[in-house]
Amino acid sequence: MALHVFKDKETLTYAAAEWITEIIEDKLKNASQFTWCLSGGSTPKQLYSLMHAEPFRNRIDWSKLHIFFGDERVVPIEDERNNGKMASDNLLNHVPIPRDQIHFMRTDVDPIVSAIEYEKILHHYFDNAAFTFDLTLLGMGDDAHTLSIFPGSSLVNEKEKWATSIYVPSQQMDRITLTPGVVNGSDRIMFLIAGDSKANALKHVKNGSYNPIKYPSQLIQPAQGELHWFIDEAAGKEL
Repeated sequence: MALHVFKDKETLTYAAAEWITEIIEDKLKNASQFTWCLSGGSTPKQLYSLMHAEPFRNRIDWSKLHIFFGDERVVPIEDERNNGKMASDNLLNHVPIPRDQIHFMRTDVDPIVSAIEYEKILHHYFDNAAFTFDLTLLGMGDDAHTLSIFPGSSLVNEKEKWATSIYVPSQQMDRITLTPGVVNGSDRIMFLIAGDSKANALKHVKNGSYNPIKYPSQLIQPAQGELHWFIDEAAGKEL
């Protein structure tokens, strides 16, 4: 586990973009593809906007990237709350990634069906592989949730599925999400966290006793890969 602390959100975002770009560059020296699992949220939105601009844009061979998503709200792709739309508007529509290498979570079918379809895609890519994703980007909510695993969720105990759907009562919304099992198989996992509203949750997740029912982000524990926390000083003020 590595902790990277930066003065403010802007410095954090630039450092994250540089770190991700270096990882992609290094991997593609000897590999034909790079698999990246994206997150929703305001901090990743700034990151994505930065990465399709210079100096990062021309350092990445975008044609070799394969894009996945950690979770999705079951709203139409045109809805501003849709993670796929956010990533498309701020990154994917601005770089030359082949469209068949971008794997959106479908919201135009029953969530159960969508999760089953997504799980099949994941198994196609990663069955018998040493790792799942080359890089998984995660956020964390003020309540310590990550992916679509919220405090008290039954998904805390999910051991078999790689993707599933769940209804979140507090949001009155269905969501589709990856599970910790497939995420923890990543080569690298990166939490990107900014703002003092995250400080208390981060303190409990990192330094508190293990209680994933209350702090679901504690479920993220790589099996063999690396875990990196990229935070600003405001988010880390209680550590």
